[in-house]
Amino acid sequence: MIGRLSGTLIEKQPPQIVLDVQGVGYEVDVPMGTFYELPALGAQATLYIHQAIREDAHLLFGFATRSERDTFRELIKISGIGPKIALAILSGMNADELALAIAGEDTARLAKVPGIGKKTAERLVLELRGKLGSLSASVPAVGKALPVAAPSPRQDILHALLALGYNEREAAAALKLVPEDAGVNDGIRLALKALAKV
Repeated sequence: MIGRLSGTLIEKQPPQIVLDVQGVGYEVDVPMGTFYELPALGAQATLYIHQAIREDAHLLFGFATRSERDTFRELIKISGIGPKIALAILSGMNADELALAIAGEDTARLAKVPGIGKKTAERLVLELRGKLGSLSASVPAVGKALPVAAPSPRQDILHALLALGYNEREAAAALKLVPEDAGVNDGIRLALKALAKV
């Protein structure tokens, strides 16, 4: 199985790209978050790959980070969620945002993704609860990796609460009470105060 590809970017037609790896052009479907981070044509790019083998096709899906690929793999395990819908979900939000939406049971946000209705959003929350927290650390691909955005203070606060032993639901609920502009230290203090009142 192909797990990672590094090569020259020779075509970009969203959501598909072609990566030339030592003379072989690999067609790879990518979520829009990864697509927008790709370098210009002719530049080197490295992607984590999920390979799907069907009777009629061998398909490659590429991701900027391992956590994004792992999240994609969790999504396609769910009945009714195929690779196209999983890509649509990861095009509408990154792996960390999806983990937050699942932890906060934010079905309204999930239902805004094309192809996801209210019932599917509820099923996503039910089946992914507790499975995405460990995946949300973004580890870039080795070599000439695509740039990865630094984690936001809110993600750091959430991770700190999870590390302190609170479950995802408690941590997400507390995070909603923290002002958007709060720094990490203040945010953790305010979230812990909110949790102490529960």
